[in-house]
Amino acid sequence: MKVRKRGKVPLAFVHTYGCQQNVADSEKIKGMLGEMGFSFTDTPEDADFILFNTCAVREHAEDRVFGNVGALKNIKRRHSSVIIALCGCMMEQEHVAKRIHDSYPFVNLLFGTHQICNFPKLLFTCITDSRRIFARGGEEQDRLITEGLPVHRDGKIKAWLTVMYGCDNFCSYCIVPYVRGRERSRAPEAVLAEFQELVRQGYKDITLL
Repeated sequence: MKVRKRGKVPLAFVHTYGCQQNVADSEKIKGMLGEMGFSFTDTPEDADFILFNTCAVREHAEDRVFGNVGALKNIKRRHSSVIIALCGCMMEQEHVAKRIHDSYPFVNLLFGTHQICNFPKLLFTCITDSRRIFARGGEEQDRLITEGLPVHRDGKIKAWLTVMYGCDNFCSYCIVPYVRGRERSRAPEAVLAEFQELVRQGYKDITLL
């Protein structure tokens, strides 16, 4: 499996479902893709790498994901070298990962919310070994916070600033602790340093997550 290149720069298409934290995660993934030499396209048909960052909070969002992933089969049929990846909260659910594995064989890479920091390594392995990669988090990842990931923000005014991950409440109606792990907070100095850097870059609307 190789990444197709148009000219010298491979193109990535990233689509985000769900909440503001998912948007922030996608910005980190796009930051890593940028450092790997990718540019971005708004058209999946033009992409060498397609990623859906998924949401598990509402059932209709999951249904949309499965429908849209199914539509990617035609792109894969026309361009067999395109790499299709799925990530986000849905992928932390075992039954979803199994359904993707069994029913969507054209999906090359699947990783959960705890594996975002490992994304470059996962994509590299997927390409160089020409095999499907499925990576979901465990208890050890549930306690980790990775600092210093690159971020690709589309705008110059609004920015997301994560101060904590996960949740400890385990409300009967909410899936968040099961797909994003237990509550863990970033160090105050890390949050402050990122905030100051955003201000230095000219961002005016900074939302704490």
